[in-house]
Amino acid sequence: MSAVEALEPAPVLEVVIPVFNEEAALPRAVESLTRHLAQLPWTWQVTIADNASTDATPLVAHRLAHEFAGVRVVRLEEKGRGRALKRVWRESRADVLAYMDVDLSTDLNAVLPLVAPLISGHSDIAVGSRLSRGSRITRGPRRELVSRSYNVILRSTLRAGFRDAQCGFKALRRDVAEVLLPLVEDDTWFFDTELLVLAERSGLRIHEVPVDWVDDPDSRVDVVRTALDDLRGIRRLGWSLATGQLPMEAVRAQLGTARAQGRPGTQMALFAVVGVLSTIAYALCYLGFRQLMPGLWANALALLVTAIGNTAANRRFTFAVTGSGHLRHHLQGLAVFTIGLALTSGALWLLGVLAPGAPHRAEVVVLTVANLAVTLMRFVAMRVWMFRGAAEVVGIGELVR
Repeated sequence: MSAVEALEPAPVLEVVIPVFNEEAALPRAVESLTRHLAQLPWTWQVTIADNASTDATPLVAHRLAHEFAGVRVVRLEEKGRGRALKRVWRESRADVLAYMDVDLSTDLNAVLPLVAPLISGHSDIAVGSRLSRGSRITRGPRRELVSRSYNVILRSTLRAGFRDAQCGFKALRRDVAEVLLPLVEDDTWFFDTELLVLAERSGLRIHEVPVDWVDDPDSRVDVVRTALDDLRGIRRLGWSLATGQLPMEAVRAQLGTARAQGRPGTQMALFAVVGVLSTIAYALCYLGFRQLMPGLWANALALLVTAIGNTAANRRFTFAVTGSGHLRHHLQGLAVFTIGLALTSGALWLLGVLAPGAPHRAEVVVLTVANLAVTLMRFVAMRVWMFRGAAEVVGIGELVR
């Protein structure tokens, strides 16, 4: 940033156009975009991010910056859309940061609904969506199939709630960018997906805007290669999230979304999966311990073993809690276990009173039914007590250095 730029008032909105060898398409994009932005009620800036172009793109970009007010050029010596956006967004002073592809496949009438929720503070990130109801899309069957398949994979592997990860039309608030960008590893096409997944896991509000979109027949994106790179990105990001390598608790704390633990429906589904596995493990443990000790002792030991495993699994996968706090959470889990033990032991005692000498299988059935009530109680306890505010840990700066 030059000294002159530092003295000028910061714009409300900065729109980045990443380019690589786009000498022909760039003039039309800049002219159309600046004309459209001039109709909006906010101050703005357009930044051409030249990704190591080898044609006349740098000369064209500087000519446009001289010709149009509010346009500047940033030159990078390495390719990568994600790399360009990181560089410009980190240096920006604008309140809202956006980018769009140089081919202007997205109708510019979507700019206002994209950035307005961010400027008003209603949302944290806004994305153009070609898969939302109300979108009008013109593109070939091959790209349509790849796009929809990719988003199905995202939803099934990373539990993504947004519909369209790769539309080249996005915006976010600068304070959000300052926290999330240091965590985004990818510098190419997977950058968008990684940013959105991290934003969603941070409890941020993602606003999806239906867009009118026309496929650029001259697009140089290698769809197959990009799709394979994205699949590798999904594997890497999923592993980092599952193993706790990313400091999401600290991110939620810094962004003030510590209580936004995720969608209750998704949590209940994951909790149910963990619960089914725990119930099976409980039944097997009980039957094994029952051969060695009385029913009440077998029940207590089986419940203790599975309660520890259940707490650990729900901590990591259902509520996405990583980092410190293991001991506290397990102690809280044991408190819930004590209540569960009382309920299930009471059910077992009642069975002995009503049906003396009942077979072991009958005991398992009664205990399983009692455990359903305990399971519901455990979910409520985890959501409102054990893992509430679990993000209040350490500063993000200490974890991303």
